[in-house]
Amino acid sequence: MTLQQLKYAVCTAEHKSMNKAAAELFISQPSLSGSIKDLEEELGMKIFIRSNRGITMTAEGEDFLGYARQILQQYQLMEEKFVEKKESKQKFSVSMQHYTFAVQAFIEMAKDFGMEDYEFAVHETKTYEVIENVKNQKSEVGILYLNDFNRKVMEKIFHENSVEFIELFPCSIYVFLWKGSPLAQKKLIEFEDLKDYPCLSFEQGEENSFYFAEEVFSTYEYKQIIKVNDRATMLNLMIGLHGYTLCSGIICNNLNGNEYVAIPLHTDEKMYIGYLKKKGMPLSRLGEKYILELKKFEKNVL
Repeated sequence: MTLQQLKYAVCTAEHKSMNKAAAELFISQPSLSGSIKDLEEELGMKIFIRSNRGITMTAEGEDFLGYARQILQQYQLMEEKFVEKKESKQKFSVSMQHYTFAVQAFIEMAKDFGMEDYEFAVHETKTYEVIENVKNQKSEVGILYLNDFNRKVMEKIFHENSVEFIELFPCSIYVFLWKGSPLAQKKLIEFEDLKDYPCLSFEQGEENSFYFAEEVFSTYEYKQIIKVNDRATMLNLMIGLHGYTLCSGIICNNLNGNEYVAIPLHTDEKMYIGYLKKKGMPLSRLGEKYILELKKFEKNVL
């Protein structure tokens, strides 16, 4: 197995076509096909499935290509630093469910690097895409939660995608709402108190399983429910319709403002905040710094 073969495989996956990949690599299509075939034989597995409609990746192939991309990226960094004597940019990417504290931790990490050159990315997205991004190394780290309801299913999905979940801290369940809501003055909220107000939930797209829901109690029969796909819309609905969502209770007023409150929900249920990383791969220096910033929020757990 050579770096050239890894480059050929990654390029083919990106174009989903042997002809297009060969053109970009400036080699013939038969040469590219033969090199990929040799690699597959050496690995003892199929990376691609070929058909008249093009190529698709196998499950094993997707996993392999995640590692291949990381190797090629590291090789490029080494070449730039030690051969071209070029100062490379610091790179880091994180995917997350819609957690303000996870964004705040990212901000603190970025501030810590001051004026250094860097290329960072934040993907606030659906649960399934958080897992996919870590699996495919689009993101080094993914932030989400587990609870008693989704844990077994999610851990099975993590295993199938060669990612691992590391717990950071447990949280009680809170109702997050506008401070002008009729419920905002309560010290403790019961489920019965919520029945006349819309529950706001983040849309999960095609992967709309109860297990992928960002909010706990996803199987509860809410009288009113509104699906949204971004945090700004959710906050507007809290004001306009006195809607609410269920959360960890970790509030970042400097990002959300002082117009919202978190009130305990009367339940023994817990959610466990943690992060995903590629199985068997150590975190980078930036990844470790980001996790340290996240751990600081444990003291903010209400």
